[in-house]
Amino acid sequence: MTPGLTQTWIRTLVVQASFNYDRLVGVGTAFAIEPLLRHLPGGADGNRFKGAMQRATQFFNAHPYMVGLAVGAVAKAEHEGLPDGAIRRLRHALIGPLGSIGDRLIWAGVLPASAGIGLVVTAVVSPVAGVLVFLGLFNGVHLALRTWALREGWRLGTGVSQALTARGIQRGLSLVGPVAALCVGLALPVVGSWLARGFTSWTQLSVAAVALVAIVFSRWIVPTFGGLRFGLAAAAIALVVGWAA
Repeated sequence: MTPGLTQTWIRTLVVQASFNYDRLVGVGTAFAIEPLLRHLPGGADGNRFKGAMQRATQFFNAHPYMVGLAVGAVAKAEHEGLPDGAIRRLRHALIGPLGSIGDRLIWAGVLPASAGIGLVVTAVVSPVAGVLVFLGLFNGVHLALRTWALREGWRLGTGVSQALTARGIQRGLSLVGPVAALCVGLALPVVGSWLARGFTSWTQLSVAAVALVAIVFSRWIVPTFGGLRFGLAAAAIALVVGWAA
């Protein structure tokens, strides 16, 4: 195993801990990449290491679960002795793709899909089982994505674009949206039916009226609060209230 790769993977879990509006996740990325740079010629006291760390702390941004691709690729480029300008261009070129792909895969796909499945399990089995299923699905996917990203970045180096255009990633991007919509679409009526058990017809009608008013009001107050997020939030709140009652 490449020296420092495991420690770097662990450090990628906290790249957002030092987030700031000047460098975004630049400092966190430098913290993550440091174990992979210790073995540059001259060691931790050498000029190669110091120069690499100075570049690593500069402005950078990416989806936190995809940042390993940049960390691995930049570390490989440093070991290959690429000039300063080439490494800076590599870092800059990865900002947009890693943010876009990560957002589409995780925030618009895996997260709502996992939440939808968790809500269905909550209604059918139990709230505890639903929470465990949600945490298992979401964390299983994002930890696997982090591992793949770091390994591919280190393996491909400056050819890291091959990983972003790989068949698996492209297939995931095409499927994750419909899967998320299916899971959430299934969860909403299942959860609604579960919460409405024992309600009279008039009570159900009143709940529907209140929900309609809440949707209109929320869309007016927060127009960027999409229907998907509203549906998940409403179902989750209703579950908590129903369970507590």
